[in-house]
Amino acid sequence: MPQRDNPALSLNGESLPPRTYAWMVFALTFALLLSDYMSRQVLNAVFPLLKMEWGVSDAKLGGLSSVVALTVGLLTLPLSLLADRYGRIRCLVTMALLWSLATLACGFARTYEEMLIARFFVGLGEAAYGAVGLAVALSVFPVHMRATITGAFMAGGLFGSVLGIASGGAIAAHFGWRVAFYAMAAFGLVFAVIYPFVVRERRMARAPSGASARAASGPTTSLRNLFTNPVLLCLYAASGVQMFLPSALMAWTPSYMVRYYGMQTAQAASFAAILVLCGGVGMVVLGIVSDRKSRAAPASGQQVRLAMIYCAVSAVSLFIAFALPPGPVQLGFIALGFFFSAGMAGPTGSMVTQLSHVSFHATALAVLTLVNNILGLAPGPFVTGVIADHIGLRNALLIMPVMGLMAIFLYRLALSLWRQHSGKPHAIDGIA
Repeated sequence: MPQRDNPALSLNGESLPPRTYAWMVFALTFALLLSDYMSRQVLNAVFPLLKMEWGVSDAKLGGLSSVVALTVGLLTLPLSLLADRYGRIRCLVTMALLWSLATLACGFARTYEEMLIARFFVGLGEAAYGAVGLAVALSVFPVHMRATITGAFMAGGLFGSVLGIASGGAIAAHFGWRVAFYAMAAFGLVFAVIYPFVVRERRMARAPSGASARAASGPTTSLRNLFTNPVLLCLYAASGVQMFLPSALMAWTPSYMVRYYGMQTAQAASFAAILVLCGGVGMVVLGIVSDRKSRAAPASGQQVRLAMIYCAVSAVSLFIAFALPPGPVQLGFIALGFFFSAGMAGPTGSMVTQLSHVSFHATALAVLTLVNNILGLAPGPFVTGVIADHIGLRNALLIMPVMGLMAIFLYRLALSLWRQHSGKPHAIDGIA
């Protein structure tokens, strides 16, 4: 059965309403997520300055970015499992301190090699934060708010990326690229120091006694469930395939604006940032909608249906957009497609936590993140680019919504399996 809110939470000995404390936890965890992505993306804003000062190639500059992505991809799952085993709050604070200090080290780097090493440690610190941070945020909210919290939290990655590039670029233009890294590091350090004084492990919601007993008697079984439950496997795959769309859109929208609208690079980047924010707002809004529509029966599969609807609206909107000639109407449909493209993140994250034991929520979300990267976020820009080389960028983006149809099929399969097993105790409804 889904776990309930902890009825009494306190801060420094003073009793507070559960929802007040929960939102404090969310706000601080979200602030660190912003720091995560700001520290990661500020590098992109200072590429021209690094190239000018160090005279390195574009390939080496790209390596500074790729080393973070590679480290995150390799270590997300094992570090999330460690956090589930040894305490999420302790691990989370350690992560934030590590990436903030590593970002500070980036500002002190005197050579490319020093910067590369510092960026590796940025990736090491950030590797599991998304999954562990979301697990912490979900633990202080009721089940019927999981899609809302998941969508809002995951949107923080988009907001943080935009903030990192925009603020980093502005700071670097006025004070130099080193100060841009110092500023990002300071932001993270402030919240990393505050965090453990407000968010403490003992105040997190606990699993029901029956669920705890089952986990204690069979932790290996609960962990194995993350990789063998057919519904979970379909949800992982569906989310990953759908993430192909926002990933490709974010990567290629600036180029599309330059080629088909004649925009200057800076103008195209600004317009793309607006669309990215539109996608982030969609994740928040559609997460709220999902919770409200499924609140009466959170384990009924309603959120699977809503995820299918979001994928369908996104696919249709984007197909219409790139079938139209350039103009205001096309831009409107692109914005609509962006809004719905990652809207399934909230309900999918909610369902994944419903189907996994509370003791392994961070690990379950790490698996979801890993599959999102393997099936969607990593191949999206590359595959779209390869197709564009053969048939043109507009035609490549026109056929891209096919991935949304594949996601709908996988969500439909998940829903079918959900119904088949819904009558079996704990077969599908995880002891969440």
